[in-house]
Amino acid sequence: MKILMVLTSHDQLGNTGRPTGFWLEEFAAPYYVFKDAGADITVASPKGGQPPIDPKSDEPGNQTDAMARFKNDPAAQKVLANTVKLSDIKADDYDTVFYPGGHGPMWDLVDNPISIALIEAVYNAGKPVAAVCHAPAVLQRVKYQGQPIVKGKRVTGFTNSEEEAVQLTDVVPFLVEDELKRLGGRYEKAADWESFAIVDGRLVTGQNPASSTAAAQELIKLLS
Repeated sequence: MKILMVLTSHDQLGNTGRPTGFWLEEFAAPYYVFKDAGADITVASPKGGQPPIDPKSDEPGNQTDAMARFKNDPAAQKVLANTVKLSDIKADDYDTVFYPGGHGPMWDLVDNPISIALIEAVYNAGKPVAAVCHAPAVLQRVKYQGQPIVKGKRVTGFTNSEEEAVQLTDVVPFLVEDELKRLGGRYEKAADWESFAIVDGRLVTGQNPASSTAAAQELIKLLS
């Protein structure tokens, strides 16, 4: 079981002057779900090397067991510090691709032709694709049989009200919830900050950081 995880390389939160990146829990929790299932994991990013961790995700109030495990795991830290350049990845080498969120992907993975082609290649090969929190945004330009990949599919992602709660509604390029609906997705959500993951065929989406474990577990079920 070969799993590709794709992280953002983007570290600026719009024009706020504040840093962003990927959300640490959304990498750490799925990473260990995959590892404990015996998967062979490759981590990639547009620029390769160490991707930026959103400092907010590592604040005291956001700590989780998976993050604590990661901080005591030099091997996992080495994997993260040496992500493969996305342009060097071949879709055929993997059984699936998983996109953790954080705000970063909204800037460098939504319009990224390499990422779009990768998702399309994986999905067209009959393999599952998964994204959590803000990462369903990376599906915006992805097509399947000439239509948006999310069209007619049950999907979830970071809610408008969650974006409002973190006061970034006017900073992000678009709202994940609105965009999934615009593309014809059958958008669903649970209460803000609750764990909620949806599987529709070969597409797995999770609503928020709390959903990253559930989304990863659902992906493992599809692969086994």
